[in-house]
This record gives sequence, structure tokens and C-alpha cells, in this order.
Amino acid sequence: MKWLRAVLPVTVLVASGVVAAPADAAPGWQKYVVAPTSRDVRPVKVLSTTGDVTNPDGLLGRGVATLKRDAPPPKPAWPAGTTATASSFHAPNNGGNGQPRTYDPGNAVDGDTETFWNDDTIGAYPDVLTITSAAPISLPGVTLLSNVDGVPQDYTVEVLDAGAWRVAATVSGNTAVQRAVAFDRPVTTTQVRITVTKDQNTPSGEFSRVAEVWPGLVADPPVPSAVIDFGKVVAGYPKIAFAGASANRPGVRLAFSETLQYLGERSDFTRSDFSGGPGTDQYAVPSAPTVWRDTKGCLSGTQVCADGLHGFRYLRISLDALASDSPLAQPSGEVRISGVSLDFTPFLGTPDTYRGWFESSDDALNQYWYAASYTNELGMDTFRESDVDPRGAFSPSLDGKLVLHDGAKRDRDPYVGDVAVSGLTEYLTHQDGTAAKNVLADLADHQRADGWIPPASINNYTLPLFDYPLWWVTSSWDYVLYTGDTAYASSYYSHLVKTLDTWYPSVTDSRGLLAKGLNGTGGYGDYAFLPRTGEVTYYNALYVRALQGAAGLARATGHPADADRWLARASAVAAAVNQYLWDPAAGAYLDSATGAVRHGQDGNSHAIVAGIASPAQATSALARLAAGALPYGNPFMDNDTLVSDGTKRVYAFTSFPELVARFRTGQADSAIDQIKRMYGWMATHDPGITAWEGIGEGGSHYEQGYTSAAHGWSTGVVPALTNELLGVSPASPGFATWTVAPHPGSVKWARGAVPTPKGALSASWSQNGSVFSLTVSAPRGTSGSLVVPAGHLVLLDGHAVRGGTLAVGGGTHTVLVVR
Repeated sequence: MKWLRAVLPVTVLVASGVVAAPADAAPGWQKYVVAPTSRDVRPVKVLSTTGDVTNPDGLLGRGVATLKRDAPPPKPAWPAGTTATASSFHAPNNGGNGQPRTYDPGNAVDGDTETFWNDDTIGAYPDVLTITSAAPISLPGVTLLSNVDGVPQDYTVEVLDAGAWRVAATVSGNTAVQRAVAFDRPVTTTQVRITVTKDQNTPSGEFSRVAEVWPGLVADPPVPSAVIDFGKVVAGYPKIAFAGASANRPGVRLAFSETLQYLGERSDFTRSDFSGGPGTDQYAVPSAPTVWRDTKGCLSGTQVCADGLHGFRYLRISLDALASDSPLAQPSGEVRISGVSLDFTPFLGTPDTYRGWFESSDDALNQYWYAASYTNELGMDTFRESDVDPRGAFSPSLDGKLVLHDGAKRDRDPYVGDVAVSGLTEYLTHQDGTAAKNVLADLADHQRADGWIPPASINNYTLPLFDYPLWWVTSSWDYVLYTGDTAYASSYYSHLVKTLDTWYPSVTDSRGLLAKGLNGTGGYGDYAFLPRTGEVTYYNALYVRALQGAAGLARATGHPADADRWLARASAVAAAVNQYLWDPAAGAYLDSATGAVRHGQDGNSHAIVAGIASPAQATSALARLAAGALPYGNPFMDNDTLVSDGTKRVYAFTSFPELVARFRTGQADSAIDQIKRMYGWMATHDPGITAWEGIGEGGSHYEQGYTSAAHGWSTGVVPALTNELLGVSPASPGFATWTVAPHPGSVKWARGAVPTPKGALSASWSQNGSVFSLTVSAPRGTSGSLVVPAGHLVLLDGHAVRGGTLAVGGGTHTVLVVR
């Protein structure tokens, strides 16, 4: 489709003889808003219960739910002098809480459930534990108590019977921390041998962990528990209203998950995973009625501890207690609950907070836009020491500030690569850019002496990523474009110069291309910690985009010579990319000039958006990316030579520039199809609504339970639909000048508003047969250009016009095109 560019004067059009398009009606976008209506969030249903639970609806505030559990019977013991050996065991250390501990096999028969045997061959099998009884003992079976950090899943239990080993029981697919294993027949023996061939893989590693092997079949009363559903991913501090409890201080344990699949006896991710904790939150319930707010801390010392804030959809509440919490909390008794709720801490995106909005004739696109906005809201929160990533991420310079965390559940740290997308979503929906600015300024304040800018506060601002300083540049330009805050650009201009004129030249090779491996960067990662080296198209295409953005910042702050110099360098890098990284046989850009031949979504998409690719190259490269299309999106690699699932893994983060490239090259319908496959998949699979960090083989969460199912870097559908489908974009800082260039494809109509420093800029368009109509209302004191389909008749403010540039100004304008 050809397009006609016209710059419009400030007038109001009333076009006679033209039927008003649906986009002229009053907005109805509010019905798509996803956020809770208040910060007091309640669960929507009870999904299941186990053990003795009466009136589970009391958890929803409908009466009182009661959980009861009798005290477990005493455990059987091995004869005094019983020993254990193992194929390997981990060396002693200080554990995750600084307390010395051992992991030798004797811990499995010492009667202490807080000690455990831990093998020393992570992910390698078999792991063998052999128990030698001090005297013959009659056994109908044994009971294995493992560890919530990962249980043996597949194992055999052998006994020494009549002088020979025989298999007495086989277990497969186990997920229970405590498992009674009955033998095929009772036996009197002096030795038992357990051979593990598979363990659960957890954030604490894939090890065989056995706390106790009890001689006999232990049948503890079942743990009373209930699983409640909040209906969507939420974030904040859980609260439980207790109507009372037995006098023995019964314990409750809370496990959280974004998906039912990964809701187990521990949370699918919790900060205590990284500090030697149990992976659940604990509380000792007093006998008097009380409301407990789950906050980070312990009841006494290291006993009865909780993590506080969580991002989750599902919550399992159990009447149980850790052995190490005795006597402060007991795993038996009675607990009465009259309601569960959540103090919602992220940005609360109710309809009245939206400063920008979007709506179209395609209901699915509308849903994805607001679902992505909600995903972003979940990460827009105050930076607090109690709930940021525990891996060295806390920073006093961010404490108490509004930031854009990468995820609701994890990592809960502001990463600049994520801000590259989540910042755009912020500007187009709610905020004035404060959350993004706080992140960008803080990272610049921690710039290294050689010009490198850290990606996040994690690891005390030392995580070595190769591409993220470039994202700081592009994100800074986006921030200034949308907000007009040139004071920020001036404040950090020297940081910009040092990044582009000191650090990146230090990793530029003789061909003028960035090459990972130079200047000690061989061990640097990128957005996915991919093991690529040398001249990578993605790094260089992003470099071109960063240089272009830097030129905009330079001009906005009165440094035209720097702008010219950086644009010249961008042109030189673009030429080198085309000369050395274009693969004519594949019709696409190579992922890297070294190693196996492959072609990446990231490099090819950014090369198109940066203007490196010619129209023919863009068409060919996009066809290459579409060739591997999956039901849940387009994969980020065209073969598996870099990572084993390259053709099966989908990132919304790297798909966003592909969507932009498709819209801008006249492939709007293919962009819409890609949106519907990718965002439609996430919307219709657990947990629903929110956008995932990544999608793996078969449409799974690509890193199992560790995956963040509400991740800000996956919200690119918001800028894709607003900037490209609706067509509204800033052309200079603060929308002083702007462009409205719709890419409608087969969508019948769209409308929306974009916040600017001078007020909302609204646009609506419709296409009905051969007639295309576009109406724009822009703030006074701004100017802009419209790009509309070419036709044999073009009416501007009711007057026939030719193509070209017309007077500039704010106000309301309408163009009709008869094609």
C-alpha cells in the first residue's frame, strides 16, 4: 500500500455526506481494564482441599473455615549404632543462613529432621545411600523424609535378604516430601540400599536430599490444606483473618505460585530460595482472633519466618510447621480462618488512572493491550529492601523510589533492557515516566569508569551484560521523546558520551563492528545469557539504533556536532552489517559471523527497524522469521545450534521489534497474526491475562516454575498497537512534533489517546470499503504529520488537497481518502 504524507493545519472538519465511523462513538475501552478495583484484593474461589478442612468457603469470607490435624505419632528409630554410607556427599558449609551444617549420609539416620544427606553430583546419577543397622530389624517398608528443596523422584529400595541384595520396592514420579515405601513382602535385614536415578530440579540445584529414613511405614495424619485462586496474577502482602486457634500455637505454611502446574509444597519462586530458607512462609497462629499480614521477618531468631511480598495467582494454605520451628509453631491442632486477602502494592491501574488508551474493532487486540498494561502495572512498584531480588540487588540509591521491576514474582529488580519495553508501555498508559527515569538515572549514576553502564542493581551493579548499555541509550531517548525531559538528557549527557565514545569503541573490531570477546568481554552475557561471540548482528543493529537515539539526544541538548558524528558512525556500522553479516543464501542476517550458521529474530528485526535492511532485505528476512512460526509465536532462532530449543523458544521481548518491522513494511496482517498467536496463547493458558517472560517447547513456561508469568519486557503489544496500528508516535521531545501513520491491515477501525506533556493526542480512523477516514486532535502548541493511504481523492478539512506538507498546528483535523 502506498501512503500520502500531509502536515495538517489547525481546523475542525465537518465532512458532509460521509457516514460517521464507529471510531467516532464514545470510548468503551474501560471494560477491558484488568486491574483490581482497590488495593484490598480477595480470592475468587477455593480450588481444592486436602485433609480435615470444613467450610473452605470461609477462606473467601463466607463464614469460618476450620483446619484440623491430630498430632503425628512418634517416629520409629533404628537400633543404636546404625550407620549410613553414600556414593558421595556434599562438603560442610555455612548453608544459606550462615549456620554451619554438614551433609554426610549419617544425617539420614540421626533422628533429626533438620539435618540431611545431600549427594555431591549435581544432576548426575545414580546416587546411592546404604544404611547398615546395628542389629537385625524387621521391616514392612521404610519411610523417606526428603527436603522441600527437591525430592528424589525415581528410586529403588533394596534389602539384604539371605545374604543377597534384592529390589524390595520401586518408586517413580514421586513429588511427596515424605513417602512411605512398602516392600513387596516384610523382611528381617541388617542393610537397606536406596538408589536414586532422578531428583526434582529446583532453584537450589538437582541433588538427592534425604533428611530421614525411618525403619517402618510412617502414616502421619494428612496435612489439612486449601488452594485458593485470586483469578489472575497479583502482587503484594497476603493477609489472613484468623478467627482463633487451639492453644498449642498451630502453624500455617503458605506456598505461592503463578500457575497450578508449579504449585507444590514450596513456592515456585520465593526469595528464601536464595538464602537457605524452606520456600514457604510460616506463621504460628495465636489462640485469640487476629489478622496476620505476611511481612518479611521471623517470629524469633531464625524461627517461624516469612518472605512477605509475593507475586502469584494461587495460594496453598496448610496447617503444618517446620520441625525447626518447634516449639514456637506446631504441625497439629486447629486453625479457624474467616477470610484471606491481599494488600496490593503495585501501581493500581483503574480506569481513572489511564492517561492513554486504545480500542479497535478487534476485541482480542483490545484485550491483549490492557492485559499487557496490567502486566506492566504489576512491576511498577516501590523499590524496597524487603522484597527486591536478594542476590545483591538492594541499593540505598533506589530505596523508596517508584521503579519498573522486571517481574512481579522475580527478579523484582529494575533491568534497563526490560525498561526498553516496559518504559514505552508506561508512557502510553499511566505515568509521566517517573518510574522509568528513576531506573535510568540510577544506572547512569553507577556507570563504570570505562563507560560501561550496569544492567541493573543486581550483584551490586556488576552483572556483566554486553548489550544493556545500548538499551540505556535507546531507553533514555525514548524517555525524552515521550516526556520532553531534556533536563535529564543534559544531566546525563557526559554518561552518554562515555558509553558511546569510550566503552563501545573498546569492543569494536577492525571491520567497524562490535565484537563480543574484545576487551575481556568473552564472559559477558546478554538479555538471555546466550553463548554467542564475535560479530553478532543483534548487538550491531542495536548499536545503530543507539547511535541514532544518541543523535536525537545530542540535538535536543545543543550538541549538533556529536549528532552528526554519531549518525555517520551509525551509517558506517550499518554498511558493515550489510557487508559482513548478510547471508544471501538464506536471505537473512547471520546471528554471528563466527560459529554455526543461524539467523536470529533479534538481529534481523532490529536491522529492519534501524533502517539497515533495504526493502528487499526486509521482506526476505521477515519471510525467514515467519518460516518457523509456532502456534504460540515466532521462535527467536531458526535452528538449535546456539541453544537446544532455539526453534521452540519464543520471547515477546525479541518479538516486539519483529512486530514493528512487519507493521512498517506493509505486513500489518502478519503482525496481527503474530500478536494473536503469541499473546493469545498466553491469555488462554495458565495463569492467563499476563504476559510471560518466555514461552518454551509446546507452549510451556520456558524455565518451568522459575519463569516469571508477568514480565514487563513482554508488554510490547502496547506500543506495537498504539504506535503502529493506531499510528501515533512522537517525532521530537515531548511530542513537540508528532506523526500519525496508521497501519490498519484488515482491522476495520481503531481509536485511542496518547498522553503528552501538553495534553492528550487522540486519533481515530476507520476504513469502510474504498473510504479511509482519519481524525486527529492534537494539543495546541504542537505540530505533526499524517500518513494516510493514497487515493484518487483526498479531502483535508473538507477540501481537496494534493500530497505534500501543509501548515502545522494543534487542534482537530480529519482526512478522508477515497481509494
